[in-house]
Amino acid sequence: MHPHSPFSIVEVLWTLTFAAQLVLLVVLLGRERTRRFPWFTASVIVIALRVLAARLLYNRLSQLTFSAILIALGDIGVLVGILLLIELSRKGFRGARRPASIIFAAVMLAVGGVVLRYWGPWPVWKTLTANSGLAVLLCMQLAAQKGELLVGILTIQLVLLMAFFGRRYGAGWRSHAQRILVGLSTVAISQFAVQAIWQLIAAHTKSTSQEQYERLIGVRDKMSNANSVVYIAVLIWWIYCLWKDEPGGEPAAVAPVPASQPGAIIAGSDSEPPAETSAPGVEPGTGGGA
Repeated sequence: MHPHSPFSIVEVLWTLTFAAQLVLLVVLLGRERTRRFPWFTASVIVIALRVLAARLLYNRLSQLTFSAILIALGDIGVLVGILLLIELSRKGFRGARRPASIIFAAVMLAVGGVVLRYWGPWPVWKTLTANSGLAVLLCMQLAAQKGELLVGILTIQLVLLMAFFGRRYGAGWRSHAQRILVGLSTVAISQFAVQAIWQLIAAHTKSTSQEQYERLIGVRDKMSNANSVVYIAVLIWWIYCLWKDEPGGEPAAVAPVPASQPGAIIAGSDSEPPAETSAPGVEPGTGGGA
């Protein structure tokens, strides 16, 4: 006899996701990471608001108003994601010169544009240019969908660049910037994998009965739940990494040697805490999220 739970899998995953986001925000504030990563903090807040709105406002508003709120939050999330990638690229490539930054950005945008062009369908132009409020909403939805796709593509490219060139330009794998980027790329890869697998299943499967249709929807829901589990794991990874200090990020406290002793040298008197420079990094121009 299987125990019965009053909560569904979707409810449990939603609760864990929102709770992990709140804990991550507490860590960012408590460990004073918000000063170093303001746009990462903003992205966590925007995604948490979107998750909360999708849960609390469902079936409480009209479908058009509900969709407008989620789409608007999606567009804001894309913009914040772009600024987040710029933030991480500046920290990860703080030793890069401007010509190298421009070359990296151009290559990333070119690859992202090609993938964006051929991944997924595009709506009919007449639908987007119709003089109506619905057309505006469709344009916003298109911007959110394609923007999230571009952000994911640029995120994966940026983590690959950091893997090959990060140490050369002053960023190790134990830095907070690279660990944040690893989490973002993991989420992006998971989302792309789910979308690609679902498109293959939908293209090669024909439902001829209600039972087959429900089975197909069940597969889609399981894939979506698996994607949510990956995101929760990434949130836990961020909580762990951002709670800890970067190696060498803070000078160790050393007890002073009495000056009366002959030849005494105050330990650490000729060293300074490592300052974070703000040299131009890879600015993809677009990128990011959550």
